[in-house]
Amino acid sequence: MALSRRFLLKLSLAGLAAASTGPRLALAQIERVSGPIAPDLLQRALDALERHQGSITHRDFIGVADFSLPSRAPRFHLVNLANGSVRSHLVAHGRGSDPSRTGWLERFSNEPLSNATSAGAYRTGSLYFGAHGHSMRLEGLDPTNSNALSRAIVVHGAWYVSEEMIGFAGMLGRSHGCFAVANSKLPEIMAVLGPGRLIYADKV
Repeated sequence: MALSRRFLLKLSLAGLAAASTGPRLALAQIERVSGPIAPDLLQRALDALERHQGSITHRDFIGVADFSLPSRAPRFHLVNLANGSVRSHLVAHGRGSDPSRTGWLERFSNEPLSNATSAGAYRTGSLYFGAHGHSMRLEGLDPTNSNALSRAIVVHGAWYVSEEMIGFAGMLGRSHGCFAVANSKLPEIMAVLGPGRLIYADKV
């Protein structure tokens, strides 16, 4: 889904400004917009991109996970900052964030063994093949998700993330805190958000 024409113009101006004045002035010019992403959450993600500019190598795409929405909704947004287009996908939250299995994230946690989703900004890391197949490591950049690496919070595909699961249970299954996505969508997500990019997760 495309963002507004006015937003695209702002992004273009921001890119020109960034070349001469750096990311702080550029991001300050980007206004809140309507669309598939809640404007407040998009602004927080862009603020995080600015705040962690020294850690984020690539600024062409960002991922934004809106855990205000139930797991049955496409709530993991891939935002193309060059043209403003957005592609949205299903993503599971941690079982520790939804202990009653309601399909809604009730709480975030950064604690080891919590099996919960953590809020905050992440830097995408290396790709590898592990217990969940092809996966992508994540490094937490904020105090709210600083244990992501030690907790092995990653992006991976999962059988319980699918339209079929929603049709059967009305919600997705739950991860152990990882960003679990549909197996069929994992290659696209990894290609777009490969190492050195920002993923931002929160609720509005």
